[in-house]
Amino acid sequence: MLFSILMDVFMGVMGAGIGAGLAAIGAGIGIGKIGASAMEGIARQPEAAGKIQGAMLIIAALIEVAALFGLVICLLISFQGAA
Repeated sequence: MLFSILMDVFMGVMGAGIGAGLAAIGAGIGIGKIGASAMEGIARQPEAAGKIQGAMLIIAALIEVAALFGLVICLLISFQGAA
């Protein structure tokens, strides 16, 4: 009985840690791709640098919000498993 409870807590915390790591990796990859594409676009059309940079910042903020949402969900799972 005690072993089963400990395994449930362990699996919840481990799953939350893996999920948080995947959310951070996904955000890093997404922002890296956005930055690379924006730099390529600015190199091709320097006169549109302002528009490209503004769009890049908005999309980067949306990616960060999605990653933060994933991290919060993982923390909630972790705290639920520990309770």
